[in-house]
Amino acid sequence: MNRRRFISCAASTGLLLTGGVGHVLANDAPPIDTLHLTDEQWRARLTPEQYAVLRYSETEYAGTSQLNHEYRAGIYVCAGCDLPLFKSEWKYDSRTGWPSYWDVIHEHVTTRKMIYAYRAPVEYRCARCDGHHGHIFNDGPQPTGLRYCSNGTALTFVPA
Repeated sequence: MNRRRFISCAASTGLLLTGGVGHVLANDAPPIDTLHLTDEQWRARLTPEQYAVLRYSETEYAGTSQLNHEYRAGIYVCAGCDLPLFKSEWKYDSRTGWPSYWDVIHEHVTTRKMIYAYRAPVEYRCARCDGHHGHIFNDGPQPTGLRYCSNGTALTFVPA
């Protein structure tokens, strides 16, 4: 095996092991226009808590989000760019202290799996502004069996 073939095989194996980091858009879904702002613009646009979570992947303390008790009809949008992420009918009480949903608008999120951390959950981010929202766990209710565990400060609720 020559060097070029070895490097090519090694790179391909890395992509397979990571599960193809990112999310593939549905066939009929239009691409999302991305939002690129400077650090100054993000700081002006977000509260300090939102900035820490969305831009630096911090985690809010469990039980501190006002969205934990929000069950009106509506949608949950990214606090950084207003892209809709969740429908209110997908929300449920996971008893974790963070707003949780059993489904997401798939075309509006990207996912990342940390390849260096065994058993680490999959991170999900806003497809428009690349803001960190939370992690996906396999302990959610049916029909998906998934729990999208979200930092409430990264979301804004818009009533129907």
